Amino acid sequence: MNRPHMLILAASLALVNVVHAAPGAPAAAVLEASNPFAKLSTLPFHYPAFDKIKDEHFVPAYAAGMREHLREINAIAANPKAPTFDNTIVAMERSGQLLTRVATTFSNLQGANTNDRLDEIDRDMSPKMAAHFDAVFLNEKLYQRVKTLYDKRATLGLDKESAHLLDRYHKDFVRAGAKLSSADKEKLKSLNGQIAVLQTTFTQNVLKETNASALVVDTRAELAGMSEAAIDAAAAAAKERGLEGKFAVALINTTGQAPLAVLTNRATRERLQAASMARGSRGGEFDNRDEVVALAKLRAERAALLGYPNYAAYSLENETAKDTAAVNKLLSELAKPAVANAKKEAAEIQKVIDAEKGGFKVAAHDWAFYTDKVRAERFSFDENQLKPYFELDNVLVKGVFFAANKLYGLSFKERKDLPVYNPDVRVFDVFDANGKQIAIFLADMYARGNKQGGAWMNEYVSQSGLMGTKSVVANHLNIPKPPSGEPTLLTYDEVKTTFHEFGHALHGIFSNVKYPRFSGTNVPRDFVEYPSQVNEMWMIWPEVLANYAKHYKTGAAMPKELLDKVVASKKFNQGFITTEYLAASLVDQRWHQLAANQVPTDVLGFEAAALKEAGVDFAPVPPRYRTTYFSHAFSGGYSAGYYAYLWSEKLDADTVEWFKENGGLQRKNGDHFRKTLLSRGGTADAMDLFRNFRGRDAKIEALLERRGLTGE
Repeated sequence: MNRPHMLILAASLALVNVVHAAPGAPAAAVLEASNPFAKLSTLPFHYPAFDKIKDEHFVPAYAAGMREHLREINAIAANPKAPTFDNTIVAMERSGQLLTRVATTFSNLQGANTNDRLDEIDRDMSPKMAAHFDAVFLNEKLYQRVKTLYDKRATLGLDKESAHLLDRYHKDFVRAGAKLSSADKEKLKSLNGQIAVLQTTFTQNVLKETNASALVVDTRAELAGMSEAAIDAAAAAAKERGLEGKFAVALINTTGQAPLAVLTNRATRERLQAASMARGSRGGEFDNRDEVVALAKLRAERAALLGYPNYAAYSLENETAKDTAAVNKLLSELAKPAVANAKKEAAEIQKVIDAEKGGFKVAAHDWAFYTDKVRAERFSFDENQLKPYFELDNVLVKGVFFAANKLYGLSFKERKDLPVYNPDVRVFDVFDANGKQIAIFLADMYARGNKQGGAWMNEYVSQSGLMGTKSVVANHLNIPKPPSGEPTLLTYDEVKTTFHEFGHALHGIFSNVKYPRFSGTNVPRDFVEYPSQVNEMWMIWPEVLANYAKHYKTGAAMPKELLDKVVASKKFNQGFITTEYLAASLVDQRWHQLAANQVPTDVLGFEAAALKEAGVDFAPVPPRYRTTYFSHAFSGGYSAGYYAYLWSEKLDADTVEWFKENGGLQRKNGDHFRKTLLSRGGTADAMDLFRNFRGRDAKIEALLERRGLTGE
């Protein structure tokens, strides 16, 4: 998942960035010089001085940053000179540098390495930041300057990127409520503040509830099937919780939990699945049902105030999908064949259960366990055979970095001198084919109790020709950390995620734009996943795989026949994978296509009815995320946008075919993808960028084939 910092910084408004991490005049006049945010970091590429940044620095830096930014904005709005592109649009692009320094660093740390104080600051700052951006986008004088320029845009002689920037700013102001009456602007401000608070509460509840919902068992026997190292880790986790002698299995943020694939004790599997699915809806202080209802209502009210029938319509207008009809059509067309495939897979699983005289019908907590049995029977292998070949450092350095070198000419050098916020974080300088450094990359790979679940990319510094900045980007994963001295062996899906997130990083690293507004991943949500999904293809590309997939003990290469079985087997479970994803996407759309007076109070009842109506209510395959822990949908970043992964995959699958048709892992192919698309950020319409790369619109056949939805 991509987690661009501005989606967090201005999530309460669902706006793109207005302030940017970039050099300029220091704001020390409004902030004590001892505060590390008072001036630009003197570290390479303005890399954050994590060793100097303390929790107590954030609040005064936020306050000073907002004051400084508003002073700059008011000066632009009150400029007695007639509006020009430079004194209005470019001036806004240059504004708010202090605020960006603190907001980007804070939001990234609060997601990756939080604590009670940072959570408290987040709760306090969310409504204040919402109010701050209201003060910017609802500034009538500023909007009139933008509108004046927009109305005569054809006569300004702007280059394409500048013209696109003016168009985007005008649209941002209108979507933020600039055309509303004074009374409606006050209503909007209230709604924005309330939404910001609720999104923060929802996000924090998800993390705390996930930690509180760990499965605790009394005996090692209950965890039979897990490796001895994993059971030892569960014992250590229980001890940390004050439960010495017991065993605690931590949860991840998805409905499915990795141990379900190996636990032989069905009762334990059932308890683990139940604990996962009950999160946020079992009462107690982290229950999210009230937050869901309130958020759905408030978002719908805000959309109505801005002239849209529902929040999804508001949100999708800014995406490549454009409207709810297009998204509904995509999801509904795929639902029936996906569920049909899942039911065929369930029938095969049931045969195994019956052959073993299990005496039960396949349930959600059985699926992963018996899928591996079917896979073993049909393809003569199980997932555990792969892990010895997927050691983390090999995957990253000899896999991900190797592919980037072959395709784009990049090279990487690890450095130990830059400070990090956690000892597990690794830092790499990134060099272009000509030997010139173009970025810094941070790899934060391990799970922690104070780290949000899932995987994402973010930027600390965005590339911009206007500001003279280069990218500082980070990838965050949640790989379980093994006991000291043990190797970190990844699952197939964790390897895939590592390649995926680096695809987002490349989007930031290769950014070559003038304006910060368009840097890197500042593109529509249903386009941002596309480059990252393309990068997954190199995971199993023969030359890449041969370089990194080596047994961690013997150094022996992964046998080709084993990989062939892996690739062949991946289509087997596509019914499950597609159905669980579609179920979550449909739930997201159903909540956000409601008018305010249609929002129900029975959260789980509404979810069940929505799944049934859409034809994806197949109990053995629950949604990848249920409503009460669906951070994509209710924390702001991907609200009404979870469909984006599938939308992007259509482009991805077609692009993979292009690479194969043109010789695969070759510099000429990488250079073309970089020049026409990866380096362009948001400087043009996203689909125009795709057409520039591909030479035509995307075709869906490759996606249907990949997902096993061709009906063959």
